[in-house]
Amino acid sequence: MPWIDLITLFAVLEFLGMVWLVGKARVRYSIRAPATSGNEHFERWFRVQQNTLETLIMFLPALWIAAHYWPAAWMALIGAIYLVGRVLYLIGYVRDPRTRGTGYYFSIGPVVVLVVLGFAGIVKSLL
Repeated sequence: MPWIDLITLFAVLEFLGMVWLVGKARVRYSIRAPATSGNEHFERWFRVQQNTLETLIMFLPALWIAAHYWPAAWMALIGAIYLVGRVLYLIGYVRDPRTRGTGYYFSIGPVVVLVVLGFAGIVKSLL
């Protein structure tokens, strides 16, 4: 399942990029670790990273399970939508947190679809 492996690695790289951006924001806004507050703009970058971590732990197992039962290329395409959604979320949230909705839905939607497909695949294989 090289497509699933590729999407998995892109998800990890995307998260690493966000970690790096938060590090840059720490320097830019003079937020010394372990502080996670003190500047609204830093907090936006930090919140994007944390929300991405929260969705990543749902996305990855859902992707792998769904790909076990359904065509991997299609599951990878759903995963690619998640990755784009995370970028849109980052752009929206950093610009103005009120505009994060589109990115959020384009990233949580694929997670929900993958979970449903994972369950459907399990049920189908049990019958």
